[in-house]
Amino acid sequence: MVSAAEQLARNINFSTFGKAKELQARIWFTLGALIVYRLGTHIPVPGVDPVQFAASFGAASQGILGMWNMFSGGAVERMAIFALNVMPYISASIIVQILTTAVPALERLKKEGEAGRKQLNQYTRYLTVILAIAQSSATAMALNAVDPATGASLAVDPGPYFLASTIITLVGGTIFLMWLGEQITARGVGNGISLIIFAGIVAELPRYAFQSLAQTREGSLPIMALLAVIALSVALIVFIVFVERSQRRLLIQYPKRQQGNRMIGGESSFLPLKINTPGVIPPIFASSLLLLPNMFAGLSTATGAESGGWWASTLQFIQAYLGNGQPLFIIVYAILIIFFCFFYTSIVFNPDETAENLRKYGGFIPGYRPGKRTAEHLDYVLTRLTVIGAAYITAVCVLPEVLRGQFNGMFYIGGTSILIVVSVTMDTVAQIQSHLIGHQYEGMIKRSRLGGRRK
Repeated sequence: MVSAAEQLARNINFSTFGKAKELQARIWFTLGALIVYRLGTHIPVPGVDPVQFAASFGAASQGILGMWNMFSGGAVERMAIFALNVMPYISASIIVQILTTAVPALERLKKEGEAGRKQLNQYTRYLTVILAIAQSSATAMALNAVDPATGASLAVDPGPYFLASTIITLVGGTIFLMWLGEQITARGVGNGISLIIFAGIVAELPRYAFQSLAQTREGSLPIMALLAVIALSVALIVFIVFVERSQRRLLIQYPKRQQGNRMIGGESSFLPLKINTPGVIPPIFASSLLLLPNMFAGLSTATGAESGGWWASTLQFIQAYLGNGQPLFIIVYAILIIFFCFFYTSIVFNPDETAENLRKYGGFIPGYRPGKRTAEHLDYVLTRLTVIGAAYITAVCVLPEVLRGQFNGMFYIGGTSILIVVSVTMDTVAQIQSHLIGHQYEGMIKRSRLGGRRK
């Protein structure tokens, strides 16, 4: 049997899209906001010598800074005003969500509905500013540092004024991107923060593709290795689409009941549970946590800020063991992805709450009594789905890192980047489709009302 929503989705065509003026306005707003973001990635931070910084960045671009640069749409390479991107906001979101499970006051706010959610979002914004100040301060100090051997600095005029202006510029860029992402979510199509990361990755993909072709022409990258990269990328895309569309449907039965002279009820429906409930959140969270120490280490090394002692030893350890393709990096990355898979799933889906809602509306899962037994069964199914989903995300994100280590970084292929691009694309298309279905429903209701008036 085909549901009414599925039938409407099949009937969607270009004429339907042409009539959906609100959806068109949302899409244009989203495109305009992303264009503004891309323009900001080309505006440099005042006081930074672009030639010297480009030369210094080239030495560290093959490491973790290259990954950070890709997520920021090339803003790090140009030391643009959006160099920090939305990573402080993502880190703040991680901290707030973890605190909601540990702090009773925040847990109560989470259960208060829309008002509590707005308050938690406000706390996330405040924490974003604090983290952005910390990260921009470290970046500014690395840029302001003077190499004792040459007496050179990446700042045109190093000093307190440069430090203050750089911190203010980078923090302002992050706050603007946070606001822009929220505006896209509210007035555009899709999740604003995810789309900003998506736009940065997509903007850098052609450059990496041309670099791979150039390496092939020079002979540093074998043609078979390039073909293997393309084949692996296509296979990953197909695999991601297949898993992201996969669901575990639980049968929900509603009992029959007498209402007047009629017998109503007795219908059945399905409770869909995705294999990958948290989506792209786990790899984004894990990447943001691993990028922070590596970014500081990479900037310090590129600018010659290390001067010996425990700080130099720490930087050497981070670069030696937490770089892309390193065994410790891969292990920590996999552990963080698995942790956030289970953590975020527990936040977005509450088996007890779902079971209680089913009981209130008279629904039940055949073979399980409403209430506690239903909640236990939902938790059982969800836990096993999360194990599969965590293994899937870990394999997609970690396998390319292992291959990158085997090929000594001759090419860049990020499973995390591919996962983000494919997942965000699918989510955005699904939202567009839901808007079109809603528009068709409104048209059907208006036609039925007009038909009723004519009669």
